[in-house]
Amino acid sequence: MKFVYGKQDWKTFERGEENCFLMTNGLGGFSSLTMTGSCGRNDHAVLMACVHSPNHRYNMIHRLEEILYIGEEKVHISSQNYRGSGEREQGYLYQTRFTYEDYPRWTYLVNGVEVVRAIVLKQGENSVGISYEIRNYSGQEAVLEVCPHLQFVPKGAQLSEEQEFTVEEGKITSNGQTLHVETDGEFCELPLTFREGLYYAYDERDGRREIGCTAVNHKVSLKVAAGASDTLRIVYGMSSRLPGVEEMREDMQRHREALRTRAGFRDETADMLAASAWQFISYRSSTAKQTILAGFPFFEDWGRDTMIAMLGCCLSTGQYETAERILQTFMAYCRKGLMPNLFPEGTESPGYNTVDASLLFILAVYEYYRKTRDCVLVKSAYQIMAEIIDWYRNGTDFGIRMDEDGLIMAGEDYDQVTWMDVRVGDILPTPRHGKPVEINAYWYNALCIMNEFKKFFPEDERDYASLAGKVKDNFGRKFWNEEAGCLKDVLSGTKADCQIRCNQIWAVSLPFSVLEPEREKQVVEVVFRKLYTPYGLRTLDPADEEFKASYGGPQLERDLAYHQGTVWVFPLGAYYLSYLKVNGYSAEARSYVEEQLESIGAALREGCIGQLPEIYDGGNPTSSRGCFAQAWSVGEILRVYDALQAAEEETRDKDAEE
Repeated sequence: MKFVYGKQDWKTFERGEENCFLMTNGLGGFSSLTMTGSCGRNDHAVLMACVHSPNHRYNMIHRLEEILYIGEEKVHISSQNYRGSGEREQGYLYQTRFTYEDYPRWTYLVNGVEVVRAIVLKQGENSVGISYEIRNYSGQEAVLEVCPHLQFVPKGAQLSEEQEFTVEEGKITSNGQTLHVETDGEFCELPLTFREGLYYAYDERDGRREIGCTAVNHKVSLKVAAGASDTLRIVYGMSSRLPGVEEMREDMQRHREALRTRAGFRDETADMLAASAWQFISYRSSTAKQTILAGFPFFEDWGRDTMIAMLGCCLSTGQYETAERILQTFMAYCRKGLMPNLFPEGTESPGYNTVDASLLFILAVYEYYRKTRDCVLVKSAYQIMAEIIDWYRNGTDFGIRMDEDGLIMAGEDYDQVTWMDVRVGDILPTPRHGKPVEINAYWYNALCIMNEFKKFFPEDERDYASLAGKVKDNFGRKFWNEEAGCLKDVLSGTKADCQIRCNQIWAVSLPFSVLEPEREKQVVEVVFRKLYTPYGLRTLDPADEEFKASYGGPQLERDLAYHQGTVWVFPLGAYYLSYLKVNGYSAEARSYVEEQLESIGAALREGCIGQLPEIYDGGNPTSSRGCFAQAWSVGEILRVYDALQAAEEETRDKDAEE
C-alpha cells in the first residue's frame, strides 16, 4: 500500500506537520519526521538510537538542514519551525511530493533542479541511510549542502550548550556516545554552533516541552554540473562497520515484503498493517528475547499491552515463533500469580501492578494453541496458568482476590490495576476498585480455557468447570443493568457502577460467552448507540456528566480526560468481533464490517502514515492524539481482518463441498 501526498497536503506549514512517518530497527530505535521533513515533536529524529534495548534511547541526529545553491541563489529545501528568532525554514514551498510505502521519499523542485530525498533504517542496527538524487536542469551548477543537527542526548532530554562534541576521522563523539559516518559526498568539519528555539507544536499542544536545541559541527555537500544528475549518500551508525544505503533500502523492502507475504492478507489495508505491526516488535536485552513496545514515541513494553497486542501483531500475522518467545518470557517472570506490567531495567525489579495481564496471558496461550495446535507450549505453561487461577482464588497483591460469589475483586487504596489506570497524585480520575466487568469476563474465559486444557493433565483435580458455572451465573445476575439494557462497568457500590463504558464489549468478544445470546446482542447495540465511532470506542457515554469531549493540554488535563470519553482505537476490534459473533458471521454482517473498516484505511493517511494511533478526541474524533502509533490499536484491528478472511474462506469451502 503506497501513500502518496501532494502540495495540497501542506498548503501551510502547520498542515505539513500534521502527518509523520515511522521506521523502527527492532532494537527500540526509530526514525520519524513529518511529511515535510521537520521535527514537530522533541521525540522526532532522523536517528533515535537505542543503546540498551528497548528503552535506553538517544536522539542522535534530530533533523537535517538542507540548502540548495543554484548559481548565486540559496534556497532551504528543509523545513523547520523556530520560536522567537523569527526564523522558519520553508522548504515545504518547494516540495512537490511525499510518498511512503516501505520508507519515506520527498521530492523538491527549485528552478529546474529536482532533489529526491530518501531515508532508510537498518533492522537490528542503530544505522540510518540518507540519499539525495539530484537532477540539474537549471543551466547552472547546483550544490546541495546537508547539515545534520545533532543532540546526542537521552530521548526527551534537552541539549545543553555546555555539551562538547568532537569530530575525528569518520566519527563524531559526545556525551559518551559515538556516531560513525560514511559518505560519497564532501565531508567538512564546521565550528561547533548551537541552534536554539526549535519549536515543537505538537508538544506544546499536550503541555510538553515545546522548545529544543541542536548542535551543528559538520556538513556534507555534493556539486552537480548543469545538465547532469548525481546521487549523494550519507550513512550514520553506532557501529564502525556501516552498511551502504542501497543495501539498507533493499534489506528494508525484503523484510517488509516477507512480513506481508507471511501474513497473507488479501485486503490492502490489512496488508499494510501486517508490516506496520512488526514495527512494535523489539529485542529486550534484560530477557534476551523479543518484546512488544506499546507505542511510539512515548511508551515502553508493558505486560497488559503486550498480551493484547500480541494476538493481532503476532498471531494474526503468522509470527508464531515470536509469540511463543514472548509467552516464554512472561512465564519466567510470573510471581504470586501476577504477570509483570513492567519488565526490569538494570537492578530494578519488575512491576506487577496489573490485574488483567495474567488472565490475558491465559487467553493468549489459548489463542496461540487455536492457531498452531502446539500443545508443547500449553503443557509448559499449564502449571503457571494453574497457579494464576489459585492465586486469584485465594488472593494476591493489589487487592486481587475472588469473592464468595466467584467474581474477582481488584484494586485498593491508590492502586489502579485495570487498563483505566490513571492516577494523578491522590486523584483517581476513573476509580474502578471492586469487581470490574472486563476482568470478570477474562476470569470466566480463563476458567473455561483451563477446563479445556485439562485434557493434557487429567490428573489435575481442580474443578474449573463448576467454578466457571458459578461465575457465569453471578456475572449475569449482578452485572446486568436492566434499565440501560447493558452491563455495569464495575460492582463497587458507587455511581461508577452504572456508567456506560466500553469495557463491557469484552464480555461479548471473548471466545467463551459469559452472557446469553440475547443479552450479547443488547450489549453490542448499546455500545454502538452510545460509544461507537469509526475510529474507536468512546470510554464513556457522552450523556454522562463526567464526559470529556477533548484530550489535550497540560498532563493533569490530559489525564482527567484519558478514560472519561476519549476515543480509544483498540476496543474497536472487540466491537467488530462482537458484531460478527452476534450476527453469526453472516455475509451481511461481514459486508457491513468491511464497509466500516474503510474508515481505518483513511485513518492510515493521518497522523503516523501507515499506523494507527492510541486515541482520538471523544467529541469529534478527527485528529490522532497520544501515541501516534499504538501496538494494540494495530493488533486488534488486524484480528478483525483475520476473522473476516477466515470466515470468508470457511464459507467458500462449505460452498465448494455442497
